[in-house]
Amino acid sequence: MINTHSNDISRAVGILRAGGLVAIPTETVYGLAADASHPEAIQKIFHAKQRPMTHPLIVHIGDISQLSDWAINISSEALLLARSFWPGPLTLILKKAPQVHSLVTGGQETIGLRIPNHPLALAVLKQLGQGIAAPSANRFGRISPTTAEAVREELGEAVDYVLDGGQCDVGVESTIVDMSSHPPMILRPGMITTTQIEQVLQMTLASQKKNTPRVSGSMESHYAPTTNTELMSTNDLKIFLNTPHEDIAFIIWSDLNNINVNQKNLKSISKNPRLYAHDLYQTMRELDKKNLKKIIIEKVPETSEWAAIIDRLQRATK
Repeated sequence: MINTHSNDISRAVGILRAGGLVAIPTETVYGLAADASHPEAIQKIFHAKQRPMTHPLIVHIGDISQLSDWAINISSEALLLARSFWPGPLTLILKKAPQVHSLVTGGQETIGLRIPNHPLALAVLKQLGQGIAAPSANRFGRISPTTAEAVREELGEAVDYVLDGGQCDVGVESTIVDMSSHPPMILRPGMITTTQIEQVLQMTLASQKKNTPRVSGSMESHYAPTTNTELMSTNDLKIFLNTPHEDIAFIIWSDLNNINVNQKNLKSISKNPRLYAHDLYQTMRELDKKNLKKIIIEKVPETSEWAAIIDRLQRATK
């Protein structure tokens, strides 16, 4: 049961109203939140994360009725996705409203919006009555935090308050869909899949093309441990694991029957992509603390269910 003490919510809201930074839990990862209408507070996000100022932020809102406070030209398709998946791990890219500060959008004419599916985040949004900018609560390019402890390790005193909501349920960042042009297209895969979105919209999404809006998590190297990390095929891994490696860690998902696995730092994650996603960042973070020579991650199946995980693993191993 998640602790939803009103004192914690009130404290978080008070800090946000005063222009401070609060780490809040969402169903995806912990976000570093600031009042999205407060330019000085938004600048603190970029400073704390060491994030490029051109990298746009996602604004979290508490109700679909608030969409028009932040966006214009909201299509019926965008509203259909919002009603189908919110609260939940889906971010919609829309044309920004004129009053939205350019710091939020990275100087672009588009804005990312979503309603998070976590009781603490929703309670903060309800009491604040205002959208919050909340990128992942970590240093730019590093592993996103899925626990309050991970936030504290990452940001220390750069964050004014950490609202502890336990470990995040989903474990990887939201799916981002560009609804600012037609047909829509996925700019960042998440655990809401292309198939699910196409079924709701009854249309085929566009393929990636040039000149799409810049979005969170789109850098070639992202979500990365400080330890050198690489991907390895299952067959190569089976051979490699026959020899003990004291200074290498492994993250695997497949059964390794009939293999003499004698590795000091081997972590096995579920074959279920949703359970794998839930555990991935925390597992990477635990191994990253060991000051090893390398982390080797077994390649995952190349199916649509695994698309978000494939994306994160590729960026983590650049």
